[in-house]
Amino acid sequence: MKKIILLFLLSAGLFVSCADLEVTPTSFVTEDKYFKTQDDAVASVAAVYASLSLDPGEQSLFGRNLYFLTDMGSDYAAAGVSATNPQVRAMSALTHDATNDRVQVAWRQIYAGINRANVSIDNISKVSGSETVKTRLINEAKFIRGLLYFQAVRLWGGVPIVLHEPTSIQLESLKSKRATVDEVYAQIIKDLTDAEGLPPTYSAADAGRATSGAAKAILTKVYLTRKDYPNAIAKAREVINGGYGYALFENFQDIFTKTKKNGKEHIFSVQFEPNQAGNGSSGSTFQSTSFTGFTATEPADIISDVALFYDIYAAGDTRRDVSYAKKLVNPVTGTLYTFPKPIFKKYLDLTNLATPGNTAINFPLIRYADILLSLAEAINEQGAPTAEAYELLNQVRRRAFGKPITTPDATVDLAGLDQVTFRAAIQEERKKEFVQEGQRWFDLVRWGTLVTEVKKVTAKNSVSEKNNLYPIPQSERNFDPVGLPQNPGYN
Repeated sequence: MKKIILLFLLSAGLFVSCADLEVTPTSFVTEDKYFKTQDDAVASVAAVYASLSLDPGEQSLFGRNLYFLTDMGSDYAAAGVSATNPQVRAMSALTHDATNDRVQVAWRQIYAGINRANVSIDNISKVSGSETVKTRLINEAKFIRGLLYFQAVRLWGGVPIVLHEPTSIQLESLKSKRATVDEVYAQIIKDLTDAEGLPPTYSAADAGRATSGAAKAILTKVYLTRKDYPNAIAKAREVINGGYGYALFENFQDIFTKTKKNGKEHIFSVQFEPNQAGNGSSGSTFQSTSFTGFTATEPADIISDVALFYDIYAAGDTRRDVSYAKKLVNPVTGTLYTFPKPIFKKYLDLTNLATPGNTAINFPLIRYADILLSLAEAINEQGAPTAEAYELLNQVRRRAFGKPITTPDATVDLAGLDQVTFRAAIQEERKKEFVQEGQRWFDLVRWGTLVTEVKKVTAKNSVSEKNNLYPIPQSERNFDPVGLPQNPGYN
């Protein structure tokens, strides 16, 4: 997918809060002057996609910044000695507060993407061109908007619902009060339901765009999070049986191999290339922070407890050595390097380890294995595991152990579990499957086990029930403290 950046949309971002807004703009491009042709519409939606992967001068939302909340804020990831930002270290120790800059940046980036989507949705119908293409582009923008609101409502609870671009720079008109959780989810479902009208596939030139299958997959997770198990089951089955061609890669490593991008398991991925837009900090920084080169320096992102997360893999489970590395070979000199403790490996470009930088590996926001495990979880929560639920779980396990995916194998297949033990098996499988994929914190909150699991990590024992949500950034509350009340437990 072409990465076209619309600078007039990027300026200021038009977030919910505008504390830094330049109230006397000297020049700008208004939508009535810009939105004229279909090319303008296409470029505007490219800017919507770019909100996921680009933020010049800052780590991008899915390039690493969201990781601080969804992974480092959980039990398995922590800040290594190379993470010198005290705000990051506070996130790792779960001592962060409403002034934490990583929380503030995540809020800003999410609402910047929502605003870009709003601009496209409000204006694309005005341009000349194919009505079919315009409808598709609007639904792509709705997909991204629904996706971003899904991140926001899980992170902060009820958040402001902003559906149109601002028409005034008067501060009072820019204020937007927190909606209820139910209201936010209703908007998410509306946007994603519209996005179900997207094409099922695209040509190679447009690989990476949102599809109808991606909309159904995110809806599956929405309903699962809401504990609406009948709808979660229905949507997951539409993804599996909808003729999209989704399937598990036979080899777990292929999910994170740059030559396998947008493959059969990748339902929707955030697209990355090294040093996007010529700005070294605007793409994905997972590689450079998980691996500091062939030195003994501890990287910025580390496993929190080797016994709890590395040693848990059974012999033959290929996921361990794809997710973590104890040894790597310098591709230039051939020298074997052994690390003091396992490092994160999924986003390392194994063909270019000598000069680790921004990774060319896409971020798999939702993949087929997630749908299989989500469906198995939803079925079990209806009362007990069924033959279908066992098969869904066991397919993921067979692939993990390098077995034929659809052939029963007594050496790895689970059987004879009740609802409680099957639930525990699903939770264990997700812990091993989705390392560093932005799933862990959301999973623990959904299961109601965040405090219990995080307390097992000594360095994170300050966790409490308040950590099931993040604080509303104080910079936003300074702008509208009445409309943006703080979450419980935060000052």
